[in-house]
Amino acid sequence: MSSPAPHLAEAALAQQPLAQNLVQSVDWLAVAPPTLTAVVGLVVLVTDLFVKDARKPLLGWIAIAGLAASALMLLPLAGDDRSTFCLTGEPGVCSYTADTFTLAVQFLVLGGALLTALLSVTAVKDAERGLPEGEFWFLLLSSAAGAALLPASRDLATLVVALEVASLPAFALVGLRQGDRKSSEAALKFFLSSVTATAVSLMGISFLYATTGTLYLTQVAERVQHVDGQFTTLAQTGAVLTLVGFAFKTAAVPFHFWVPDTYVGAPLPIAAYLSVVGKAVGFCGLILVTVVALPSYADVWGPALAALAALTMTVGNVGALRQQATRAYSAVRLLAWSSVGQAGYLLVPIAAAAYSDDPEHSIGSTVAYALMYAAVNLGAFAVAALVGRTRSLNRVADYRGLYASNPLTALLLAFFLLCLAGLPPGVIGLFAKVTVFSAAVDAGLGWLAVVMAVNVVIALFYYLHWTALLFRTPEDATAGHRAPAPLTAALTVTAVLAVALSGAPQLILRFADTGLF
Repeated sequence: MSSPAPHLAEAALAQQPLAQNLVQSVDWLAVAPPTLTAVVGLVVLVTDLFVKDARKPLLGWIAIAGLAASALMLLPLAGDDRSTFCLTGEPGVCSYTADTFTLAVQFLVLGGALLTALLSVTAVKDAERGLPEGEFWFLLLSSAAGAALLPASRDLATLVVALEVASLPAFALVGLRQGDRKSSEAALKFFLSSVTATAVSLMGISFLYATTGTLYLTQVAERVQHVDGQFTTLAQTGAVLTLVGFAFKTAAVPFHFWVPDTYVGAPLPIAAYLSVVGKAVGFCGLILVTVVALPSYADVWGPALAALAALTMTVGNVGALRQQATRAYSAVRLLAWSSVGQAGYLLVPIAAAAYSDDPEHSIGSTVAYALMYAAVNLGAFAVAALVGRTRSLNRVADYRGLYASNPLTALLLAFFLLCLAGLPPGVIGLFAKVTVFSAAVDAGLGWLAVVMAVNVVIALFYYLHWTALLFRTPEDATAGHRAPAPLTAALTVTAVLAVALSGAPQLILRFADTGLF
């Protein structure tokens, strides 16, 4: 009678390759930026339990240091595409990829979060415990970690998880001010509309999974072309529904209605964060779902995004145009409606990618424009935060004669507004708009280019009106605005970035001429 030992050994050897195939290696350098941000968030949360109230400001500086370190972790990744969490046997099918597109957006996200943190140090101090510091910094870092993960996501499951990790803390940040009814209402509106959009998007993803049998974007792109004829409509419906959730994040019309009230109700640094990082999250999702996962369905999402772009820029600019200078919080509302209009410009190259022979060129135009918009829009919000310290209603009329009381701040705001308008000396704004305009023309979307040109003219009116107001004679004597050190640092960084990009626009416009994926 033979011993069972040899049979057991053979069985173990037979099982060994399978066990090895189940093990995935992790490239810790590739995942370092979002991972480090999340770890610092946990450190802040735990430290908050042991730090006395008098030393709570230390938490903000830990958060700032963590975001700066996360941004620096992008440097070793530059110039080299790295992927991790890949399928065994199929190294090209991965859940996480750090390529040029990923690094550019992660730089935008982490840089935007860092500037938001600098603005928040002053806001939290001025709130006099109206904003719980430990919770605030933990939520901000958590949201930034999710936002940094999203551009690297290459499967639909990771994409949705990253979207929700970025979104859920943002709901809490909007409504975190204790005893503020306006803030609570803004958070509730933001939460309900976002959850509805996410549910619709998840239904679309389930349709795509049902018709393709995979969640990996590259596999979806391949298999969706061979879907059985009876399931084609289901796959197309899934594509449209999936885009809804990301269109909400970009504040595209008709998913924009939450923006003005949310920006007004949120702490001003969080409004700035949503206007830049929140938009980056939405546009990343749109790009990955359309250009990477569903290029064969360009005839479905291309016209839809082109119509959304035209509608969004028109509604946003008309909404900004109608703001009354004497209305409470009109400066924040104007920036909110302006951000909706800017979202329309950002959608143009993505729509153009559906009709272009070189979709990466079109996507590069969106990335370049987003980087420009992030720098100057955060600068405008930084000035609004400075003025809001002495003018709590933050009306556009409150900026009248700002040059007389604070010349440097007035000049910076004027420069930021001219960049957004696309007028010299804001050269980077002009070049970024020309890049977006050329993407539409090259793709044969002449009608969309005309709509964009009309909207640029509309936007000139309210940007120039606000700019002119800065240099008028003030109605009453006003004291200069003293800026705390963190706020000064945020203003300085945004000003340096805007001026440097205007002097050397090729630093970001090169993304329109190089491959991103």
